[in-house]
Amino acid sequence: MSVNYGSKRIVVGAHYGLRDWLSQRVTAALMALFTIVLLAQVLFTRGEIGYMKWAGIFSAQWMKVLTFTVIIAMLWHAWVGVRDIWMDYIKPVGLRLSLQVFSIVWLVACAGWAIQVLWRL
Repeated sequence: MSVNYGSKRIVVGAHYGLRDWLSQRVTAALMALFTIVLLAQVLFTRGEIGYMKWAGIFSAQWMKVLTFTVIIAMLWHAWVGVRDIWMDYIKPVGLRLSLQVFSIVWLVACAGWAIQVLWRL
């Protein structure tokens, strides 16, 4: 005869836990490192900082690729955070799905805009 000590644990949710926690930390570290690199470039630039200096900083192909990589990391960071907010606080499934789709469309549009801005320089 088996004895039941307590109730069975029912686990629900998407089980993103560790993967999301780690992706948030990695993307945050990447954004912090990029900020340090950008600040170093700005601080060690001689003269007045205007449009031409900013355009010069971002004109190198490696800087464009690095910036776009950080933008993708930032969009992923934002997606994980916003998705968790929608999953935790929006209970009606239809509304939650609509907000998630809107968030994805918005973030993809931001990535497209970033490509336009970076490669227009």
